[in-house]
Amino acid sequence: MAGTAGGPGDRYRDRTRRRERGGSGALSPSRLRTGPPERAGLDPEELSLLVAEVSALPQSWCAGAVVLAGRGPVIAVEETVGWAVRHVSYEEELPVHRRVPMSVGTPFDLASLTKLFTSVAAVQQIERGTLGIDALIGAYAPELTAAAAHRITVRQLLTHTSGLRPELPLYDCPDDAARLHALRTEEPVAEPGGTYLYSDLNMLLLQQVLERITGRRLDQLIREGITRPLGMRNTGFGPCPFAAATEDQRRPWGKLDRGMVRGVVHDENAYALGGVAGHAGLFSTARDLAVFCRTLLNGGAYGTARILGPDFVELLLRPPGLGFRVDQAWFMGELAGRGAAGHTGFTGTSLVMDKATDTFLVLLANTVHPRRTPPDNAPRAALATHLSRAVTRAG
Repeated sequence: MAGTAGGPGDRYRDRTRRRERGGSGALSPSRLRTGPPERAGLDPEELSLLVAEVSALPQSWCAGAVVLAGRGPVIAVEETVGWAVRHVSYEEELPVHRRVPMSVGTPFDLASLTKLFTSVAAVQQIERGTLGIDALIGAYAPELTAAAAHRITVRQLLTHTSGLRPELPLYDCPDDAARLHALRTEEPVAEPGGTYLYSDLNMLLLQQVLERITGRRLDQLIREGITRPLGMRNTGFGPCPFAAATEDQRRPWGKLDRGMVRGVVHDENAYALGGVAGHAGLFSTARDLAVFCRTLLNGGAYGTARILGPDFVELLLRPPGLGFRVDQAWFMGELAGRGAAGHTGFTGTSLVMDKATDTFLVLLANTVHPRRTPPDNAPRAALATHLSRAVTRAG
C-alpha cells in the first residue's frame, strides 16, 4: 500500500527527506520539533504504513482526521485527511466546494480526553497537599451526600472503582438546581473500592471537590495549571467555532434535538452543565495534545515549565492509572504491555504515550459526523501498532 509509486508512503518519504536536508542542528531535550523518522529513532518504512492507514480512514471510519506521532522531542508524522465539515445534516452532504477540509490546526471536541486534564488538575492538588489520594471526598465536599455516606475516596473516583453507574441523564433535569441535586444524591450501584466500572460521574464529582477546595472553576484550574504554562493556546473549553463538526444530534439516536453540532460540546451532560465539565467539554488540536504527552513523558516538564513533579507523574500513570487507562491493547495495539497510558473520546479522539519507548500518538477524528455509529477501535489500535513496530524495526 505504501510502496506504490505516488502513494502515501512515497509522498511521506519525500517529505521526511526534505525535512532532513533542511534540519537545523541539535534538538531541545524536551521541546517538540518536526523531524525525519531516523532522527526520532523510528523506522521510516513502518511509518509509511502508518500514513497509508491514515489515508484510508475516511473510507469507512470518519469524515476526516488529524494524526500526529513521534518519539522523544521529534514529531515524525503529522498527517491530515478528509473533512472537518462534510455534512449539513444526516440526510444532506455538502457539495465539495462548501466542505471544510481538515488541517493540522483543526480543533476537535476532545470528549473524554477531558478526563485526563481533570485528573492532572487533581494530582496537582495532591502534590500541593490540599487533596489526599485516599481521603474521603465527603471530607472536602459534604454536600455530596450519597458519596459521603458510602465513603467514596478520591482514588476511587480517579480509578473508576467508586461503584457509580456509567451515566446519569442530567440533560433531562429541568434546571441547574435539579441537575446538581441529582449528582449529589446519586447512589453507587456497586460496592465502592471493588471492580472497575467506568463512569462519567466520577469526574463530575471530582470537579465538585476541586472547585470546593480551590475556590476556582475547573476551566480556570486547567488553564492556569496546565494549558497556559505549557503554551497550549488552542486548548480550552468551548465554544470553539472552527472546530471539526460532530453529530447531527436528533432523537432517537441522540439524546437531545440540537441539529448539526459544531464548536459546542457534543456530550449531552456537559452541554446541560454549561460546557465546563470534568468528563467532557475541552477542545484542542493535535499539536497541543502532543505537548501534553511530551510533558508527561518528560516527567512533568516542558521547556521551562513544570506542571507536576516526576514522582507525581509516576503516581498519575502507574497502573491502573489515575484517570488514564494503562496497557489497553483494544486501542493501544502493540504499544500496550509496558505501561503505555492514554484514553479515548466518544467523538473519535484518542491519545497514547509509552514511557518505555518514549513514543506518543495523537489521533483526532470526527467519527460521529454526521451520526454516531457503534464504536470501532481497530483503526486506533492499528496506528499504535505501526508506531510500536517502527521502534522495534529501527533497533
